[in-house]
Amino acid sequence: MLQRYLEPRVLAAVNGLDLVAKTVVDGFVAGLHRSPDFGFSQEFAEYRSYTPGDDLRQVDWNVFARSERIVLKRYRGETNSQLTVMLDASNSMAYGSHAVNKIDYARYLAASLCYMASQQRDACGLIVFDDEVRNFIPPSTRQGQLHRLLHGIGGAEPGQRTDFRRPFEHFQEFLKRRGIAVVISDFWAQPDVVVKAIAPLRFRGNEVILFHLLDPRELRPNLNAPAILIDMETQDSLEVSPEYAREEYRQKIDAHIRALREEAKRAGMDYFQVATDRPLDEALREYLSIRQGRF
Repeated sequence: MLQRYLEPRVLAAVNGLDLVAKTVVDGFVAGLHRSPDFGFSQEFAEYRSYTPGDDLRQVDWNVFARSERIVLKRYRGETNSQLTVMLDASNSMAYGSHAVNKIDYARYLAASLCYMASQQRDACGLIVFDDEVRNFIPPSTRQGQLHRLLHGIGGAEPGQRTDFRRPFEHFQEFLKRRGIAVVISDFWAQPDVVVKAIAPLRFRGNEVILFHLLDPRELRPNLNAPAILIDMETQDSLEVSPEYAREEYRQKIDAHIRALREEAKRAGMDYFQVATDRPLDEALREYLSIRQGRF
């Protein structure tokens, strides 16, 4: 029943990013089979045996199922981490073939991550960019920070072309403390150019996560007749046939995603591709489960 309320088209009708974020994160937590504090900033350190009085939410039930031993996971860095959400607000993010376009889905994702960080008492900041940095809110845990972040996310509107170099130069200039950088974008650029622009963040000890948002029609276009496609950033046009969309385009988009994933992996970054018709709590749960499994 809860899943129905977390569909992107339903979230689009929710009034206010704060309610969207709370709805998504509450749904995310409800779907977990382990601690509701599970999130980006937690790094697995070791197991310890259960003792009476311990919080049962910290029990690793997977270990119990295998061995019938009750153990708890201990973590380091559970608090006082720093998360910076970098939100692409270039014009291509305005595209959408259903109730939620890419910029809206990106707003929901960014708001949910900020809300999650706030719940974990982590410092969180925001950079909104296209070909310039349009908004910068330094990471902080001070009172009212979540409100400032949600206001900044809500004000992110599709603008110009994407230039990945500018925001990452800004990041390095103003954010001296190492932390986690989450980049939310449709990444319509050459994968090697994207990763080269972002790579200096890794060199300085930051953890980098790329959330690649694409509309379902960008992944699998459905054309019944020839059509003229217009680039939303350059205004360049291209006439395509249904056969091209079914065959050659699909090969190209699959190759683009594969190349971006591989380039990111080589540079030590996480990569996760999300279609904008997917329930957001489900996507977060899958990514964070994969992340958890590496520790």
